[in-house]
Amino acid sequence: MSQTVARAIDIVAFVSRRHRTLGEIADHLGVHKSTALRILQTLEDGGFVRRVPDHRYAMGFQLIAYGQLALDQVEARALARPILQELSDRSGHTVHFAELAGDRVVYVDKIDGRGSVAMGSRIGLPAILHTAGVAKAILAHQPDRARWLSICDYERFTPTTLTGPEELSAELDRVRERGWAEDDGEHEDFLNCVALPVYDARGQVTHSLSVTALKVVAPLAELRAHLDEYRTAAHRISRALGWGGDDHGRR
Repeated sequence: MSQTVARAIDIVAFVSRRHRTLGEIADHLGVHKSTALRILQTLEDGGFVRRVPDHRYAMGFQLIAYGQLALDQVEARALARPILQELSDRSGHTVHFAELAGDRVVYVDKIDGRGSVAMGSRIGLPAILHTAGVAKAILAHQPDRARWLSICDYERFTPTTLTGPEELSAELDRVRERGWAEDDGEHEDFLNCVALPVYDARGQVTHSLSVTALKVVAPLAELRAHLDEYRTAAHRISRALGWGGDDHGRR
C-alpha cells in the first residue's frame, strides 16, 4: 500500500471518531500541515471527509452511501434483521449485531430500543475489544486468543474496565464456560449489556448479538433474567446461517 493511500485511510478512521482540526490530523500522521491538507482536499473532493463550521474535519457523507451498499451485501445482517427487530420490540432495549472482520469486531446492525439514549456504538464502526459484550462473545471462541489479547489497547474508560490481558483472558474463559458475555458499564458507565455468540455453518463464532440498556432501566441482573429469550434469538440466527447445533452458547 502506498504511503499516501495509507495516510488517507488513517485520516478517514481518525475523523470518524470525532471532528478533528488540521493540526490534530497532521500530528496524528506525523506530517507537516501542508501535507495533511493536500490529502484532506483530495478526500473532501471525493466526499470521504467534509469540513464542519468549527473549522474541523468530519467523516464525509459519501462514506455513508458506500457503507450502506456494503451493509446491503452482508447476508448475515439481512438474515438476522427480522429476528433482531423482534427481540428489540419485545424487550424495548437496543439490540446490536456484530461481525468478525479481520482484526476487528464491527457493528453491522443496530436497532434502537424505546426511549433510546445516545451511545458510542455505530453501524460500521469497530467495537472496543476489551469492553464490548459483542466483542467478548466472539473473542472467547477464537483459537488465536493470544493474538487478540495483544491487539487490545486496554484503555480505561470507567472503574469496571478490564485493563490488562490477564483480566481479559480470565473474562473470556468465563464467557466461554457460561455461554454469554456482558459489559458492566465498562465503556459507558451508565449502560450495560449481555451478549451471545452466533455460529456459522462451520460451527465457528463469526457474529454475536447483544441487548443493551440503561442501568437505571434494566441493570445486569434484569438482563440476565431474560437470557433464555436472547439465547433463542441467537440460536435462530445461527440456524439461519447454516449451523446445525442445538445447544446454543454452550460448547
